[in-house]
Amino acid sequence: MNKIHGWAASGAKQKLEPFSYDPGPLGSEEVEIAIEYCGLCHSDLSILNNDWGLSQYPVVPGHEAVGQVVAAGDNVKGLQIGQRVGVGWSVDSCMHCPQCMTGNHNLCPDVEATIIGHYGGFADRLRAHWAWAIPLPDALDISSAGPLLCGGITVFAPLFRLGVKPTERVGVVGIGGLGHLALKFSNAWGCEVTAFTSNMSKAEELRRLGAHRVVSSRNSAEILAAANSLDFLLVTVNTPLDWTALLKTLKPNGRMHVVGAVLEPMPISAFDLIMGQKSISGSPTGGPQAISAMLDFAARHNIAPQVEHFPLSKVNDAIEHLAAGKARYRIVLDVA
Repeated sequence: MNKIHGWAASGAKQKLEPFSYDPGPLGSEEVEIAIEYCGLCHSDLSILNNDWGLSQYPVVPGHEAVGQVVAAGDNVKGLQIGQRVGVGWSVDSCMHCPQCMTGNHNLCPDVEATIIGHYGGFADRLRAHWAWAIPLPDALDISSAGPLLCGGITVFAPLFRLGVKPTERVGVVGIGGLGHLALKFSNAWGCEVTAFTSNMSKAEELRRLGAHRVVSSRNSAEILAAANSLDFLLVTVNTPLDWTALLKTLKPNGRMHVVGAVLEPMPISAFDLIMGQKSISGSPTGGPQAISAMLDFAARHNIAPQVEHFPLSKVNDAIEHLAAGKARYRIVLDVA
């Protein structure tokens, strides 16, 4: 096989530089994908900076890759050469543990992350187990589909897995790369949607994205004014907020679900949970079946991320743009 050419960082908080590597023989259950587009996610930034203490350098980021299958191992199932697929946060799992056998491949103890100990999608090609190379519906715009494979499934999976009903009222905390997609999915799901944002100047834009009302996430009085109004509250931020006030927005039996990687401990009073029989939960991305369902739902409801494009050659500029908080709302790198 020819070498794969991409962009890598040699250490924490280092700029990406051109990087080539020999991927070795193609595994019998692997596919190789010629990448056309790859999203830039805040998790890429976290891995580049080793914020989670998990990074293995050199790091080739990129876990929202879209492209065509150009090679397939002898035991690949269900994919054809030339088929367009997407790869998200994971590229492999054991395929035989209880989690994999029940469709929760993303919770497999041996699940392999696309950008941790594996070279990711900021490159001309990428390899993955065939089950994690998800066919893309023809109706999706491939130039903006990449962020669905991480950001999209991260906010869709709780609606899908936790049985949120279309009759329920949903709140979304933090309207950025994840949150803007959560507004779109929750609205299409049939829910009444409240957006909690730190930037009230975006209120009209958030209504266009699917919010029915907008509340300041930095104003505890405004949050408390929404007390006892929500069935489900999806937290997409990675910064501390007034968790006590946010819990009060839930009705009895309500649930606050966390998908943002808040690194600081979240102080929660047991009585705030007990007295309203409320719950707090969290989740990562999703398994192949959930990702496929999400892509089908997005195609059916014409849901697409709002993206900005950079050429792969300008990847460091794109990273600076994201780190400065200027992305509206996701960044996609044009590879091919």
